[in-house]
Amino acid sequence: MNKYNINKGIGRTVEFKGLKAQYLFIFAGGLLGILVLIMILYIAGISSFACIGLGVGGASILVWQTFALNRKHGEHGLMKLAARKRHPKYITSGRKPGRFIRSNLKKEQP
Repeated sequence: MNKYNINKGIGRTVEFKGLKAQYLFIFAGGLLGILVLIMILYIAGISSFACIGLGVGGASILVWQTFALNRKHGEHGLMKLAARKRHPKYITSGRKPGRFIRSNLKKEQP
Protein backbone atom coordinates (compact mmCIF):
# COMPACT_ATOMS: atom_id res chain seq x y z
CA MET A 1 0.00 0.00 0.00
CA ASN A 2 1.33 3.44 -0.95
CA LYS A 3 1.82 6.16 1.61
CA TYR A 4 1.45 9.78 0.55
CA ASN A 5 2.77 12.64 2.64
CA ILE A 6 0.28 15.49 2.55
CA ASN A 7 1.78 17.93 5.05
CA LYS A 8 5.53 18.19 5.62
CA GLY A 9 5.73 20.28 8.76
CA ILE A 10 4.09 22.61 11.20
CA GLY A 11 3.23 26.05 9.86
CA ARG A 12 3.69 25.09 6.21
CA THR A 13 0.89 25.00 3.68
CA VAL A 14 -0.83 21.82 2.60
CA GLU A 15 0.82 20.35 -0.49
CA PHE A 16 0.04 17.21 -2.46
CA LYS A 17 1.93 16.21 -5.62
CA GLY A 18 2.93 19.84 -6.25
CA LEU A 19 -0.50 21.40 -5.73
CA LYS A 20 -0.50 23.93 -2.92
CA ALA A 21 -3.15 25.54 -0.74
CA GLN A 22 -6.39 26.52 -2.49
CA TYR A 23 -5.45 24.76 -5.75
CA LEU A 24 -5.69 21.43 -3.96
CA PHE A 25 -9.26 22.22 -2.92
CA ILE A 26 -10.16 23.47 -6.41
CA PHE A 27 -8.78 20.24 -7.85
CA ALA A 28 -10.67 17.98 -5.43
CA GLY A 29 -13.92 19.93 -5.80
CA GLY A 30 -13.64 19.92 -9.59
CA LEU A 31 -13.11 16.17 -9.74
CA LEU A 32 -16.08 15.64 -7.44
CA GLY A 33 -18.21 17.92 -9.61
CA ILE A 34 -17.22 16.06 -12.78
CA LEU A 35 -18.05 12.74 -11.11
CA VAL A 36 -21.51 13.96 -10.09
CA LEU A 37 -22.14 15.37 -13.59
CA ILE A 38 -21.16 12.08 -15.22
CA MET A 39 -23.40 10.12 -12.84
CA ILE A 40 -26.36 12.38 -13.63
CA LEU A 41 -25.78 12.07 -17.38
CA TYR A 42 -25.49 8.27 -17.12
CA ILE A 43 -28.72 8.02 -15.14
CA ALA A 44 -30.41 10.31 -17.69
CA GLY A 45 -29.65 7.73 -20.37
CA ILE A 46 -26.65 9.19 -22.19
CA SER A 47 -24.37 6.60 -23.85
CA SER A 48 -21.69 5.03 -21.66
CA PHE A 49 -18.97 5.94 -24.15
CA ALA A 50 -20.09 9.56 -24.23
CA CYS A 51 -20.06 9.69 -20.42
CA ILE A 52 -16.59 8.16 -20.25
CA GLY A 53 -15.30 10.51 -22.94
CA LEU A 54 -16.79 13.54 -21.22
CA GLY A 55 -15.40 12.42 -17.87
CA VAL A 56 -11.89 11.79 -19.16
CA GLY A 57 -11.89 15.02 -21.16
CA GLY A 58 -13.23 17.12 -18.30
CA ALA A 59 -10.86 15.61 -15.77
CA SER A 60 -7.83 16.11 -18.03
CA ILE A 61 -8.75 19.77 -18.65
CA LEU A 62 -9.25 20.26 -14.91
CA VAL A 63 -5.85 18.73 -14.09
CA TRP A 64 -4.12 20.77 -16.80
CA GLN A 65 -5.68 24.08 -15.78
CA THR A 66 -5.20 23.55 -12.05
CA PHE A 67 -1.51 22.78 -12.41
CA ALA A 68 -1.11 25.70 -14.83
CA LEU A 69 -2.72 28.09 -12.31
CA ASN A 70 -0.51 26.67 -9.57
CA ARG A 71 2.65 27.29 -11.65
CA LYS A 72 1.58 30.74 -12.85
CA HIS A 73 0.24 32.34 -9.67
CA GLY A 74 1.85 30.41 -6.85
CA GLU A 75 0.59 29.71 -3.38
CA HIS A 76 -1.30 32.95 -2.67
CA GLY A 77 -1.85 34.10 -6.26
CA LEU A 78 -5.62 33.65 -6.50
CA MET A 79 -6.15 35.64 -3.31
CA LYS A 80 -3.95 38.42 -4.69
CA LEU A 81 -5.93 38.48 -7.93
CA ALA A 82 -9.22 38.70 -6.02
CA ALA A 83 -7.85 41.52 -3.87
CA ARG A 84 -6.64 43.41 -6.94
CA LYS A 85 -10.14 43.27 -8.45
CA ARG A 86 -11.68 44.77 -5.31
CA HIS A 87 -9.07 47.54 -5.06
CA PRO A 88 -10.30 50.94 -6.30
CA LYS A 89 -8.71 52.29 -9.47
CA TYR A 90 -8.31 55.77 -8.02
CA ILE A 91 -9.01 57.60 -4.78
CA THR A 92 -10.89 60.86 -4.84
CA SER A 93 -10.24 63.57 -2.35
CA GLY A 94 -10.97 67.26 -1.93
CA ARG A 95 -14.71 66.90 -2.36
CA LYS A 96 -17.35 67.52 0.22
CA PRO A 97 -18.45 64.30 1.90
CA GLY A 98 -22.09 65.09 1.17
CA ARG A 99 -21.50 64.69 -2.56
CA PHE A 100 -20.66 61.02 -2.12
CA ILE A 101 -23.94 60.25 -0.37
CA ARG A 102 -26.91 59.84 -2.65
CA SER A 103 -30.29 60.63 -1.28
CA ASN A 104 -33.37 58.71 -2.30
CA LEU A 105 -35.65 61.32 -0.80
CA LYS A 106 -37.48 63.50 -3.29
CA LYS A 107 -37.41 67.20 -2.68
CA GLU A 108 -40.73 68.85 -2.12
CA GLN A 109 -41.82 71.05 -4.97
CA PRO A 110 -43.74 74.28 -4.17
